[in-house]
Amino acid sequence: MCGIVGYVGPQSALDVVMAGLKRLEYRGYDSAGVAVLADGGLATARRAGKLVNLDKELSEHPLPSAATGIGHTRWATHGGPTDANAHPHLDNAGRVAVVHNGIIENFAPLRAELTERGHELPSETDTEVVAHLLAEEYSACADLAEAMRLVCRRLEGAFTLVAVHADAPDVVVGARRNSPLVVGVGEGEYFLASDVAAFIAHTRDAVELGQDQVVELRRDGVTVTGFDGTPAEIRSYHVDWDASAAEKSGYASFMLKEIAEQPKAVADTLLGRIDGSGTLSLDEVRIPAAVLREVDKVVVVACGTAFHAGLIAKYAIEHWTRIPCEVELASEFRYRDPILDQQTLVVAISQSGETMDTLMALRHAREQGAKVLAICNTNGSTIPRESDAVLYTHAGPEVAVASTKAFLTQLVACYLVALYLGQVRGTKYGDEIGDVVRDLSGISDAVERVLATMDPVRELARSLAHKNTVLFLGRHVGHPVALEGALKLKELAYMHAEGFAAGELKHGPIALIEEDLPVVVVVPSPRGRSILHDKIVSNIQEIRARGARTVVIAEEGDEAVVPYADHLVRIPATPTLLQPLVATVPLQVFACELATARGNEVDQPRNLAKSVTVE
Repeated sequence: MCGIVGYVGPQSALDVVMAGLKRLEYRGYDSAGVAVLADGGLATARRAGKLVNLDKELSEHPLPSAATGIGHTRWATHGGPTDANAHPHLDNAGRVAVVHNGIIENFAPLRAELTERGHELPSETDTEVVAHLLAEEYSACADLAEAMRLVCRRLEGAFTLVAVHADAPDVVVGARRNSPLVVGVGEGEYFLASDVAAFIAHTRDAVELGQDQVVELRRDGVTVTGFDGTPAEIRSYHVDWDASAAEKSGYASFMLKEIAEQPKAVADTLLGRIDGSGTLSLDEVRIPAAVLREVDKVVVVACGTAFHAGLIAKYAIEHWTRIPCEVELASEFRYRDPILDQQTLVVAISQSGETMDTLMALRHAREQGAKVLAICNTNGSTIPRESDAVLYTHAGPEVAVASTKAFLTQLVACYLVALYLGQVRGTKYGDEIGDVVRDLSGISDAVERVLATMDPVRELARSLAHKNTVLFLGRHVGHPVALEGALKLKELAYMHAEGFAAGELKHGPIALIEEDLPVVVVVPSPRGRSILHDKIVSNIQEIRARGARTVVIAEEGDEAVVPYADHLVRIPATPTLLQPLVATVPLQVFACELATARGNEVDQPRNLAKSVTVE
């Protein structure tokens, strides 16, 4: 949650910061604000609502020219989305400005202390206490980085903080604990941001910040220390995509663009991981094969869409490796006292690599001696850094809040992990792995074919825009697909949508069926799981007999479903375990089009943010 940008250099700080905030608005859009250092003081502007409101304020009341500045786009936690609660927050003298991502858990006692010392804190936020604490510490040491270190040692919770002080006009200081912050390195200029997208138009050279570290940016360099003041090693890396990858490229929304990019994203995630003989070579998986051969249980931890990828991974892992696999909501994992040991492999799935629930789950797993393998789309993020191994997806930047191409690439990564485990443990022969790899290699073209036939799905979505409820049914790997389809509709269309295992229909959900209720059914292949196919056809008949409108997603050549489908959506025939890669795509298009027809903004759904960095 929340987008942060900081800049020091020769350019207009306000221009750089505002351009960066535009790229980070997916992280929060309840309010936005900026602060620049000019003429020996601080100049600020803040407005509730989306960034366009701040743009309007700046056009009507321009800030002075400055070479140092910070900015913020907010996802509200403490206090509503008002002008007063918007960042940056200042001390009472107006000399310190602070922006913040995360939650400061002990802000209440700190606020009480400050109030007793005569400070006035007009906002409802937890952030404001930091500005006042920094002002006190700076008055004693006259060093903003040292003041930040002293303040951070008093804070509890998860936070990224970026601050400037009017007495230090060429300095930006940042700190991070359990929340993302990355440094951009240019020529005579430096950037701080929650995501490299904020500065990718200026530089693709970046520096990772580790846990509990403070960074000081000056025009002549970068200094990184721990909260205790000890120097930290600077770890540089290069971003392998450019600014154009984060632009809409003529599409009406980022979501439409990202849906269209899925064939390439799937192909890119497979690239370089299979040698000429069909053997998997996952260089990023640094856990020795001998250790993987001793694994007796796999636990997948994830949230939201990534959790649905994990549910599908369970089928592949157990089928191809014969290792028991559990799938856990990361937000519940450590609170139920899970049974873990050195023979447990935990797979943590996160698009951003900063999902706080998943991060805390993997830390708990490592404390219990388990090995952790991360599946992630963001190089240099916290979850891969704290894991024993990582398999990066190569979806490229995903800006729309509701995930599409990241989900498909997570599935591909999960299949690769399952096959790799089968390879090192000898539960799959080389030719068997080669067959699956060839099937995976053809998925990119299959997704392309699905996307080329989506006009009827869009028309159907528009015709259902007035509905209040849509149900989704699936069996086997189609059940997680149904859950994902329902989640997309909730996220984008703000309508009631539920996904069910079709076999559970008669155990309660059938009571929801009524005249003209849209029910989307994901049908398994009649070739791979014929008994399940026959059963789900019976389910379709049952709901249609009660007046529901059936929307059937079935593979090409499946004629058994035709008499019972009010709307039939064809997808290419694929092996059963891989079907989610093609079956999910029509549901993404359906949700996006239906939401658009209802007048919703699909890139920035209400109350949501892309990267959930608080528990």
